[in-house]
Amino acid sequence: MTPRPAAGSAVAGMTMVTAGSMTANALSYLLALLAARWLGPAGYGEFAALTAAQLVLAVPALALQTVVARDTVLGRDAATLRRLGIRCTAIVAVVAAALVVPIATVLDTGVAATAAALLTAPMLVLLAGEQGLLQGTGRFGVLAALLAVAGIGKVGPAIAVLLLGGGPGTALTASAVGTGAVAVGARVLAGIAGGTDDARRAIGVMAVLRASQVQLALIVLSSVDVLLARVVLGEEQAGQYALGAVATKVAFWLPAAVGVVLYPRMASPEHSAGAVRSALGVLVGIGAVTVAGAAVAAPLVPALLGEAYAPVRGLLWAFALSGACLAVLQGALLSAIARERTALAAVAWLGLAVEVAVVLTAVTGMAQLIAVAATVAAVTAVAASLLVLRGAGRPAALAAPPAPS
Repeated sequence: MTPRPAAGSAVAGMTMVTAGSMTANALSYLLALLAARWLGPAGYGEFAALTAAQLVLAVPALALQTVVARDTVLGRDAATLRRLGIRCTAIVAVVAAALVVPIATVLDTGVAATAAALLTAPMLVLLAGEQGLLQGTGRFGVLAALLAVAGIGKVGPAIAVLLLGGGPGTALTASAVGTGAVAVGARVLAGIAGGTDDARRAIGVMAVLRASQVQLALIVLSSVDVLLARVVLGEEQAGQYALGAVATKVAFWLPAAVGVVLYPRMASPEHSAGAVRSALGVLVGIGAVTVAGAAVAAPLVPALLGEAYAPVRGLLWAFALSGACLAVLQGALLSAIARERTALAAVAWLGLAVEVAVVLTAVTGMAQLIAVAATVAAVTAVAASLLVLRGAGRPAALAAPPAPS
């Protein structure tokens, strides 16, 4: 394949996946904005904290998708990978059930609402297995459709419940039911996907766990400030901070298609170095545009959401900067998973430890909290990117040997 078709294929894939993921993300942001307006700062603070906890518990879903996509590229058959997905789903379901009461206690949220939030996690894991098969085989059109349908299934029922006057717990329950329905239907939409089991190494839950610790570091780093806001800020300010963190999520997830489309090339030994450089360059460019857009849109916050959220206006660009840096960090960590160099996650774990320590000992206001979060995100993104680029040309740690001719 010549460079021109490869580039054209990547652009087409990014376009399709961006359309699908933007549909899902736009619905998620709409849910966040409507919940902020209808529930008020206090109610939205609970809703946002539980959503962040849900995201952390769903980390195995992100890890499973990357492992399935990578091993599909390396020749693993679909049936084996689907069995792996079922095992991971069962494990996450058990862990979710065990964590309901502890998380409700730590976050000071209702047990029923917490259970509803965590119930979604195993369903997301099941769904991720099908997404990984589509990603690994380059079926980006079908993957885009599945992403959009998943967004509708997760967000639509929650918005309907909020419209009818439901609270955080009821809305999260509706979201869990919708996600479950999509997860069941995803197998039909994905169909029979690739692989002839040419890979020569074993694949099991440990592969997902290794990838999970990378994804966990990233997701906790992207969510810990919202969780800590409920500890170091008052209820009102915590709700305002949660609204500002929507801009972080936008900047973080907006360029997700870059990693999704280029990830199979990162996993391919002959294309890995170029794919990593391309991904990081594009992510930096998109991040710069997103931060500028947040600065321009900031004056609209009080007009759209009410004067209760006016303090967020001057900080919106900083929230976007934090998300943009996390997106770059995600690109670097994805390449580490693709090449099985998951020790790189130590950079993110160190950044997380520093952020938690500083926030709990020195932060007393919203501006200080986002300043710490953005600084940690920037430093970890630069460090991880430099390490990835330095090792981009080296052989993968556990790459499968070529199949016999």
